[in-house]
Amino acid sequence: RCNSGRHRQLLVGVERHLRELERLAVPRGARAHLRRRAAVWRRAGAAGASVGAEIIYAKNFLKANPNKRAAVVAVESPTATFQLEDFSMVNIVSAAIFGDGAASVILSSYEEDMGPKIIDEAMYHFYNATHMMGFKLVNTGLQMILDKSVPETISNHFPMIVHPFLERNNLKIEDIDHLIFHPGGKKIVQTVEDLFGSLGKNINDTKEVLRLYGNMSSATVLYVLERFMNGDIQPGERGLMLSFGPGFSAQRILLEW
Repeated sequence: RCNSGRHRQLLVGVERHLRELERLAVPRGARAHLRRRAAVWRRAGAAGASVGAEIIYAKNFLKANPNKRAAVVAVESPTATFQLEDFSMVNIVSAAIFGDGAASVILSSYEEDMGPKIIDEAMYHFYNATHMMGFKLVNTGLQMILDKSVPETISNHFPMIVHPFLERNNLKIEDIDHLIFHPGGKKIVQTVEDLFGSLGKNINDTKEVLRLYGNMSSATVLYVLERFMNGDIQPGERGLMLSFGPGFSAQRILLEW
């Protein structure tokens, strides 16, 4: 018998609260505009750091629907996947680096609304990599899949993830003022510092979020983004937002303040 009720209850509980907020906050005649929210919510079932994909999805929806706003909500509870009787290194490591967290970001297609503008966005797919990260459904719930090759694989792909994306926008990494990166873990943080530290780029906010909260899966990069949003960023400065998720995939978003 598959005992996955606790995970099912987590999803149903959050969905129920969102629907109640929708009922209270949105006039009946306007609710049709929110019908796509359910589809966006269920896309998050891929788990992992895929909030970048949801931002891309919401951005494209707003591009087709002027004068609208979209809320992207990330709710993650990695501790619900902890296997008490599993003494494997994967279970121990994931319990050590992952933490629960939730965050949201509001996107707008109103011209008068303030905030950084999404200049470009793109997905990057790691092929033949479905074994790298995800969940396996077992009798005691969801069991973490976390291959030890993840940091090395990301490191090997990093130049292909970053440079062609910037080049298509006539930019180089030197033109980027802020690196808004998802902190996958210590090894991935070290990889980024090795690649870009010599160019005067730092990921101090990424490291601080990792230190304070751990890897909260998809919500983490929004915690990093919040630190930049609350900082002293000047008009015209650019940021590169980067997140990773199961699949295996990376999401790249170019921002301009």
